[in-house]
Amino acid sequence: MANITKKVSWSSRADESSAAGEATPLINGSEKRQHDGEVRGAVFQTGRLSNVDLEEITSDEESHRGHPKEIPHNEKLLSLKYESLDYDNIENQLFLEEERRMSYLGFRCLEISRWVICGLIGFLTGLIACFIDIVVEQLAGMKYQVVKENIDRFTEVGGLSLSLILWAVLNSAFVVVGAIIVAFFEPIAAGSGIPQIKCYLNGVKVPRVVRLKTLVVKVCGVICSVVGGLAVGKEGPMIHSGAVVAAGVSQGRSTSLKRDFKIFEYFRRDTEKRDFVSAGAAAGVSAAFGAPVGGVLFSLEEGASFWNQMLTWRIFFASMISTFTLNFFLSIYHNNPGDLSNPGLINFGRFENDSVAYYLYEIPLFIAMGAIGGLLGALFNILNYWLTIFRIRYVHRPCLQVMEAMLVAAVTATVSFTMIYFSDDCQPLGPEHTEEYPLQLFCADGEYNSMATAFFNTPERSVRSLFHNQPGSYNPLTLGLFTLTYFFLACWTYGLTVSAGVFIPSLLIGAAWGRLCGILLSAISATGSIWADPGKYALIGAAAQLGGIVRMTLSLTVIMVEATGNVTYGLPIMLVLMTAKIVGDYFVEGLYDIHIKLQSIPFLHWEAPATSHWLTAREVMSSSVTCLNKVEKVGTIVDILSNTSTNHNGFPVVVSQSDSAKLCGLILRSQLIVLLKHKVFVELARSRLTQRKLQLKDFRDAYPRFPPIQSIHVSQDERECLMDLSEFMNPTPYTVPQETSLPRVFKLVRALGLRHLVVVDDENRVVGLVTRKDLARYHLGKHGLEELQLAQT
Repeated sequence: MANITKKVSWSSRADESSAAGEATPLINGSEKRQHDGEVRGAVFQTGRLSNVDLEEITSDEESHRGHPKEIPHNEKLLSLKYESLDYDNIENQLFLEEERRMSYLGFRCLEISRWVICGLIGFLTGLIACFIDIVVEQLAGMKYQVVKENIDRFTEVGGLSLSLILWAVLNSAFVVVGAIIVAFFEPIAAGSGIPQIKCYLNGVKVPRVVRLKTLVVKVCGVICSVVGGLAVGKEGPMIHSGAVVAAGVSQGRSTSLKRDFKIFEYFRRDTEKRDFVSAGAAAGVSAAFGAPVGGVLFSLEEGASFWNQMLTWRIFFASMISTFTLNFFLSIYHNNPGDLSNPGLINFGRFENDSVAYYLYEIPLFIAMGAIGGLLGALFNILNYWLTIFRIRYVHRPCLQVMEAMLVAAVTATVSFTMIYFSDDCQPLGPEHTEEYPLQLFCADGEYNSMATAFFNTPERSVRSLFHNQPGSYNPLTLGLFTLTYFFLACWTYGLTVSAGVFIPSLLIGAAWGRLCGILLSAISATGSIWADPGKYALIGAAAQLGGIVRMTLSLTVIMVEATGNVTYGLPIMLVLMTAKIVGDYFVEGLYDIHIKLQSIPFLHWEAPATSHWLTAREVMSSSVTCLNKVEKVGTIVDILSNTSTNHNGFPVVVSQSDSAKLCGLILRSQLIVLLKHKVFVELARSRLTQRKLQLKDFRDAYPRFPPIQSIHVSQDERECLMDLSEFMNPTPYTVPQETSLPRVFKLVRALGLRHLVVVDDENRVVGLVTRKDLARYHLGKHGLEELQLAQT
């Protein structure tokens, strides 16, 4: 029998820490196993309060405690503050009656509405991408033009230190604005947002992740980050933006603006919202890279917990509309209406040398480059992991986070200027040069500084120059120094309290060392000018580096092929990405998975941990379950919902038979709150006919921000009334016998998106509940199957 290693946990309060450490069992052969009826104390109570309640409680506690200088952190735990989404439809009597009343035409109208919503998601996501692209182009162009004129003026007369100060001040000013709005107004908008969207699609309710305020801060923040010259990209935030647009449009209202447009009310539930968020994430990828198919595959590979054929077509439709909208409006902006060939925000450009694309003997070289990308990606992730741990412990105050972002912006400008200043890589400025802001500096007339092409540009333009500039545009020393410095700058930058992505910095780093490999191969080969094209190896290096960091394979292959407009390199890119993933996974997880773990989110992977078949549902379930009778007293329900020591979110409904209570359904906290709010109870059980009739619309109107129980007033007389739950509960909840193995339980919860799985004995009596946190705390570690702790982080 495999052992489960208990990890020492911490909590924000000393009593929680001790409780968690003592209450969590160590399940192995040497210790006594739990009994069925044993209450597991503080380990995990079935469900918790709504996110609104938790946030309010947490903020109050923080105000009393103040901000500690250091926050201890241990990633070997799961946070209790994250709720689960419920992707299982509640098939109660109200649901069945509505389905029976709906005609065939009504079902067809719902299907058409889904397509309309996906079209709106693609259109709005494309507009947001177009806005970001135009604003970044304008502001960055103004900044680089001002700095360029200043450098040109002071190059001959001296005083270039003033140019450095100007560059650093401009960068810091933009970054400070972006950091302030993120740190003080919406911290969830920090980073790329891809880990949070992965968690949402996995079934985790991350607080405020799809709010309108998050979208506004995300868009403004990413503009400031890119214009501020940080080693970041705007592609990751575009994916998050598309998901927020999808979550809002699909509900037909804005809870932030308190506006209800009275449309799409049928889709106000977690199941439908999840599908539309998948479409929004795909539309964001499509708008960022000009890759509709890649967007669909990204949503499938990185996030989706549910998939079917019709959903695939709707997501592809949203992606196509997103790309078309972006390219249409960009063509108008560039005074070239009708030209829709611009492939998204990146516009890698087309590789024209199809006739000499690659040879068979280059395949081992590509695979070797994939291994290098895996090693460098693993190094990047390890360094960023320890840096993130440091930030969690010491840089947790908003003011410190803003100061760090300003420091990184100033250092980035200083390092860039220093590298350009001391570089002697001067290249002739031909009549067909593609440099946007060529700096002459100390080069002769008619020449430009090649290092400035890489540093003195937006990252997207730098990637394109590395892909498409003619051989000889960079010397090896320039590429080597740029790779080294930009690697550490990008590693330092990812995780700042700014809206920023890691796609483009990864591509830029890989393109630099990939082009360097091409140059070196040309130097040692007699026929290097024929096959060792530097641009080709820059593409392979970019794919290897990005794959080594984020560990995407199929979707990234299609994204790279679509973004470059050349399917010829599909096979080499796939081989490179597979190699990078295999090599990188040997050392450490992908960057997104690392940040999910650091946030202590109960994320369920595709499969249960290996060697876990010996664990049964009885051993992993939460046994402190509160059950309700089919006809329950209102006062009892109010007391149960108000009990902060349990904070259950799901309640099995039982019916008493002789000496036992057998399961007959399941009802949620949110449903009970709606029933109490509308006072759906009677004085006597036999007077059921006087009970107020509710419809599913009443529950949908309250979704997703159900009021807390503290906001509902129930008088003393009303506490004596009765509530009949039979019409509102789910009469057919999923159940498993208590001897079911952990992998079978895991498959049910993961594949069906369940929030609660009832565990019953041979006589259909409730013995426990299995939830996401019960399953997520088991993982395969260095010492076998390990059990994580649960704490209120």
